[in-house]
Amino acid sequence: MIRKFHEARTDSTTGGKATVKLWGHGTALREFLHVDDMASAALFALRDDVIGLYNVGSGEELSIRDLADLIGSVVGYEGRVAWDTGKPDGTPRKLLDSSRIRALGWKPAIDLREGLANTYEWYLNSSGEPR
Repeated sequence: MIRKFHEARTDSTTGGKATVKLWGHGTALREFLHVDDMASAALFALRDDVIGLYNVGSGEELSIRDLADLIGSVVGYEGRVAWDTGKPDGTPRKLLDSSRIRALGWKPAIDLREGLANTYEWYLNSSGEPR
């Protein structure tokens, strides 16, 4: 989505307002976790000798539609999103129960907006795409 929104924003033929096409209705719910938070959880488990299997997640979910709005905001896209409802939505909901590792004191530190902004900056720096 980051690439799609970025390319639509920088499309000079549409004045930066090309339509972004996304699959489904946008109602499926997803949970996101920044890779640095995953690494933090792994180090937490190693340092504290955490034994067993643990789910690691943010504990928050949002719809794909809300995610698209958030990514559009982070990227600075002001165009339209067209939902292709003929395409699948995927699993309606994916949320982990991270209560076991949270009860031991670990929690994520990077919120979704910050994580998306960091990822977008990384994308711009590594892709050579125009800003």
